[in-house]
Amino acid sequence: MLFEPKDEDQDRIDYFDSADVPEEPKKEPKRPTYKPDDPAYWDEEESEWEHLRPKRKLNPWLWIAGVFCVCALALACWLRYFSPYVEDATQYGYVENIEKRGTIFKTFEGVLIPYKEITDTTRIYSRDFIFTAETEKLATALKRAQFSAQPVRIGYKRYHAIVPWRGSSRIIVTSVDSVDPSKILPPEFAPHY
Repeated sequence: MLFEPKDEDQDRIDYFDSADVPEEPKKEPKRPTYKPDDPAYWDEEESEWEHLRPKRKLNPWLWIAGVFCVCALALACWLRYFSPYVEDATQYGYVENIEKRGTIFKTFEGVLIPYKEITDTTRIYSRDFIFTAETEKLATALKRAQFSAQPVRIGYKRYHAIVPWRGSSRIIVTSVDSVDPSKILPPEFAPHY
C-alpha cells in the first residue's frame, strides 16, 4: 500500500516545489561535430565567423570592370614598349662607334654623326645619333662603314620606351646602305675626286 497524504499534510507548504528554487535549465542536445570531408560539415548553420568566409559569387560588373582594366593595361604596355611610333625613317652620316654591350642581354650599340649636324654652321652641334643595331649582320655592316670612313644611310624605327633585350636605345636600326657623298652633301662640301 502506498503512502497517502492526510488532509493536514496537504495544507503544509512544500518547500521543494516553491518558486524560490530555480528550475534547472534544460540542456540542449550536443551538436554533432563533422569533419571537413563530411558534406554535412559545409552545411552547418552560420557561426559567429561566417562573415569572414569568402563569398562565392562576385558581381558580374566587377568581372567586366576587371577584364576591361586588364585589357587596357595590356594595350597600354604594348603601345608603350612594342609598337614603334616612327617607322621607315632614314638618317645619313658617318658611323663613329659601334660596340657590343650589355650584362645579360648583349646588343650592338652605336653612334652616328649626322650630315645635317656637320654641314649646318648656323647652329651649335646638338647631339649625336645614338642607336641600337637590330641584328648582328647590320652591326657588321656598320663596323665596316666605320673602318672605311664612308658615309651611310640607315633606316630606323623609334619606340616610346626602352626594353632591355632590344637594346639601350629607343632607336633601332633596321637597314644600312653605303652612300655616295657627292649625292648627299652640297657641292661646296662634296669631296672632289
